[in-house]
Amino acid sequence: MTEQPTGRRFPGGGRPGCLATAIGSMPHTDPAAACDAVLLNLSDIPPWPQLPRRSALENMYIQYSEGFPGVVVEGDHIHVDRLRNLDEPLAALYVAYLENAVDRYAVSPEYAAGLQAFLAADRGTPVAVKGQVTGPISWGLTVTDQDRRPILYDDILADAVAKHLRLKAGWMEKTLSALTANVIIFLDEPYMNALGSAFVSIPREQVAALLCEVLGGLTCLRGVHCCGNTDWSILLETPIDILSFDACNYTEALSLYPTEVQAFLDRGGTLAWGIVPNEEQALAPHTTDTLLASLQEAMEMLAKKGIKFEDLVRRSLITPSCGLGTMSVEGAERALMLTASLSRAMREQYRGLLEMMNDE
Repeated sequence: MTEQPTGRRFPGGGRPGCLATAIGSMPHTDPAAACDAVLLNLSDIPPWPQLPRRSALENMYIQYSEGFPGVVVEGDHIHVDRLRNLDEPLAALYVAYLENAVDRYAVSPEYAAGLQAFLAADRGTPVAVKGQVTGPISWGLTVTDQDRRPILYDDILADAVAKHLRLKAGWMEKTLSALTANVIIFLDEPYMNALGSAFVSIPREQVAALLCEVLGGLTCLRGVHCCGNTDWSILLETPIDILSFDACNYTEALSLYPTEVQAFLDRGGTLAWGIVPNEEQALAPHTTDTLLASLQEAMEMLAKKGIKFEDLVRRSLITPSCGLGTMSVEGAERALMLTASLSRAMREQYRGLLEMMNDE
């Protein structure tokens, strides 16, 4: 399952060196205001903002549902009606997949107002731009059939989920590539934390195969975001370039996989440290200095397991721990400000190390 380096590299030396970005969701209902907040704070790697409070259509599961065979959306609920004859829409999906016809599976403007505002905004000259698509494990476990059975347990629909999301991700890459040659796409996989529990029974091999299917349609930098604990070795052995995790709560869990983490970094991988809390109460006492201390402590936790500290600094991004869509507008904007401020502090603290990186 492990793949060698793909040749996908960050511009300017190939390593991100603690640049800042975010996971995607924002609490705003005004797309332009959300873009302004993102671009003001995360000018190096701005993500387009998902706006679930604006419309149920921007819920992370409904947002990528258009075109899926048998899908039914009623308000904020989504399911697949397996009682329908799905032969024709499944055939259409497979034809589009074989032809890589990503435009047939575009995300409509009403499903992604934040993306439309982002495309129209003055973005300056970012290092890269970031998009996000819900991953196949989370999408397939959340979306059920008419009997409330997750469609990931249906072999035909599980395969269709991966191919459907591969086309959505490919369309996302194509759309963002019109803005810059440097694009990052994350698969958001919150349900990876349920693997191995009494409630979710999915073989490790199937998890890896579904992720690889979706990722295989991308030529840009590819990442997976998991905001809970999981079997990190599964993700580290997939062909991702970036592993995004909640460093506020799960650094110790990740440190249990030192061999896999070092191998991931050695093949060119990047860790996105979600060290800025995405909850109002947890964020309130923090300053740039306290976050700097927390991040250094987290990195030292991995370094004590034998992972090279210089690799952790050079091959890192700084992010909030997860999406900001559940926060207040003021709280979310403060989280973005602190993410950017922490990035600057890290880059100043380790300026010499990062300058050496650019000379290599």
